[in-house]
Amino acid sequence: MDSQFLAELVFPGQESAVSVVRQSVRHVLKAAGHQDTYDAEVIVSELVANAIKHTASGQAGGLVIASVAGIGNTTTIIEVIDQGAPTVPRMCEPADDECSGRGLYLVASLAAQWGVEGDVFGGRRVWAEVLTVESAPVVAVAASLLDVEP
Repeated sequence: MDSQFLAELVFPGQESAVSVVRQSVRHVLKAAGHQDTYDAEVIVSELVANAIKHTASGQAGGLVIASVAGIGNTTTIIEVIDQGAPTVPRMCEPADDECSGRGLYLVASLAAQWGVEGDVFGGRRVWAEVLTVESAPVVAVAASLLDVEP
C-alpha cells in the first residue's frame, strides 16, 4: 500500500522545537484518523532531539525538517531531516546512571522498522515506521487463548 503525505514541519534547531513538533505530529495524525499516536510522538521527539543535539541543525541558524506520512490510518512514517554531522546515528550503551543515550533504543523498540540515509546536500534522513492503531488488550487475547479446547 502506498503512503499518503500528511505534513512537513520545518522548525529552528532549538530544544523548544521538540515539544512543538511532537504536538504537531499528534494533531496531524489524529486529523488523518490515526487512533494511537503516542509511539509516533515519542519517536519524533527522540529523532528531533538527536538532530538538534548531534548535528549542524542545532547550531545557530540551523533547521530541522520532520515529515509525516500515513499508510492508511494504521501506520505512520516519520522522517527527520537534519543538516548533517561527521558522525552517524547509532545505538550506544550508556551506563546505568547516565541520563541520556537511550533515544535510538526507544526508537528501535517502538518502531516496526527504522533507518538512516544520507542526502546529496550533506544532511541525513532518519526515518521510522510505526503502528498507529490501538493494540488489542492483552487480557482479551490471553482469555481467548484459554478458551481453545484441545
